[in-house]
Amino acid sequence: MTKTATLAVLGAGAWGTALANMAAGGHAKVWLWAHDPAHVEAMRRDRRNDRRLPGVVLAAEVEPVADIACVIEADHVLSVVPAQNFRETARALRGHLRPGSAVVNCAKGIERETGLYMNQVLADVIPGQTAAALSGPSFAVDLARGLPTAVTLAAENAELAENLCARLAARHFRLYRSSDLIGVEIGGAAKNVLAIACGVTMGRKLGASAHAALLARGFAELMRFATAQGARPETIMGLSGLGDLALTCSSPQSRNYALGFALGQGEAPQSASHGRLSEGALTARILVEKARKLGVEMPIAEAVTAILERKIDVGAAIDALMSRPFKAES
Repeated sequence: MTKTATLAVLGAGAWGTALANMAAGGHAKVWLWAHDPAHVEAMRRDRRNDRRLPGVVLAAEVEPVADIACVIEADHVLSVVPAQNFRETARALRGHLRPGSAVVNCAKGIERETGLYMNQVLADVIPGQTAAALSGPSFAVDLARGLPTAVTLAAENAELAENLCARLAARHFRLYRSSDLIGVEIGGAAKNVLAIACGVTMGRKLGASAHAALLARGFAELMRFATAQGARPETIMGLSGLGDLALTCSSPQSRNYALGFALGQGEAPQSASHGRLSEGALTARILVEKARKLGVEMPIAEAVTAILERKIDVGAAIDALMSRPFKAES
């Protein structure tokens, strides 16, 4: 494929940097935007992003930039800013996006103030703007090292999803297309909360059996929650649902799992993140509120929320889950 297209990646964290480097193989230029000019200057100077992804050299096609107006030159935009900052970023994009371009959300969360998913936030801020989502079991360091990674890319327009998959795919980066945009976003957002619970079981040394049971019951919660909002079951059983849940519920590389692990070891909620962003901690409360409005039972997510808000300790949360009324598996 001739490298003529231009891409903008918003957010120079580990995942944004890894995606920018990966996309450089198929694009003439990839703008990598960061809001901190000093960070941008350091990346320009060193051709590395040691602040977020140490040891990885930026591809020649990657151009760090502090001016978000760079998106006017981009055929499409990947937004990799944290979910709670996406509205602010979307506002900054207004008036700069190229006609016909899509904004592909790569963050995983629910806006706390409104309960909106990222494609809904985009529609609220920039009505009519084409949205897509990229989600699945993926760690930035694996992608940056060229290790095999597979994710889902969703857009309501099937032709757009197919085009984006072709534009972003690489030898070690496989994309599966979907038109279930809401399902892909729900999977990415909800699994972060459930990953905290799985981290708690391991930090508490409850054993592999408890971990497996929590993973299975957490998936049941995810399925109930997602299908109640119109998501397709096959989406939740795929990469952006079960696949992502399995990864983040079993690896210390996951910030959400690591937070839960620290909670399980007795650390207080306010310090257990060790200064790292945990989307699950920010999503837990609004996830539970949405589930209640839908009439969907999510006892594991409820327990995580109660622990994070210091309404209950880990031991009491475990006792409460184990003493729930007997019922048929569903």
